[in-house]
Amino acid sequence: MEQRRLGKSDLRVAPLCLGGNVFGWTADEEMSFRLLDGFVDAGFNFIDTADVYSKWAPGHHGGESEIIIGEWLKRRGKRDDVIIATKVGSEMAAGKKGLSKGYIARAAEESLRRLGTDYIDLYQSHRDDPDTPIEETLEAYGALIKAGKVRAIGASNFTPERLAASLAASAKHHLPRYETLQPEYNLMVRAFEQDLAPLCTQNDVGVIPYFGLASGFLTGKYRSKADLKQSQRGEDVEAYLNERGFKVLDALDAVAERHGATPAQVALAWLMTKITAPIASATNLKQLGDLAASARLKLAPEDVKALETASA
Repeated sequence: MEQRRLGKSDLRVAPLCLGGNVFGWTADEEMSFRLLDGFVDAGFNFIDTADVYSKWAPGHHGGESEIIIGEWLKRRGKRDDVIIATKVGSEMAAGKKGLSKGYIARAAEESLRRLGTDYIDLYQSHRDDPDTPIEETLEAYGALIKAGKVRAIGASNFTPERLAASLAASAKHHLPRYETLQPEYNLMVRAFEQDLAPLCTQNDVGVIPYFGLASGFLTGKYRSKADLKQSQRGEDVEAYLNERGFKVLDALDAVAERHGATPAQVALAWLMTKITAPIASATNLKQLGDLAASARLKLAPEDVKALETASA
């Protein structure tokens, strides 16, 4: 399996990351274990989660995904075989959010406990915290790295201005720098290309986007409003049911037919030509197989052009 470097760090990952947002939510523990087993057995090694997953589900408080991953690591003994990425900063409870030095230190310990591990490979700022000085946040990460509890850090949902300011602060004050950025990026949402992509390229920041399949729209299973009832995420894709969205689906269908692939595989393969590793989730083994096949799909220049023309 091809390995790609995360920024300038020592971390090397396969070109597809398994999203852990579904673990303990739409995938119970048994299915989550089967998905993790299947993913690693297929040659992949990169798993993304967050402390807040899946707080949004009724009766959940956050931490559910990390707990399941931790239990899987304990039972399988595969800690050295995988790169675990998690995040801090989103609100877990009243007074438990942000990127202050004190909160990051506490949240990291809680994530380490839930994951049942001594270290986090990639610890990410889930979202920007304008109320905390950038230097304070980076100093907090520096302390964790020095203690051996974190290997590298990343940012998620940062604007170009704030990412640039963070990189500048790292260089000026000799602090750890964000080695990755996790933006929303797919064939339907391409704002990343305007300012963030050049910034990441210039600074050798790895890119690991979420919503690589546009909440499932790019799988092709949502083609009318009636289809939105198929899953809990259906309402998230209604905005894509328009002329542009249908053009993108047509282009995906055409490229998929040429390669004997599926629209989902094509959509992810397109992302792999642009960035380090897209993040995608699966709730069953059939979906996982579809995702895994995307890493073996090589698109021709004319395929890429057709997809980008349709989604322009």
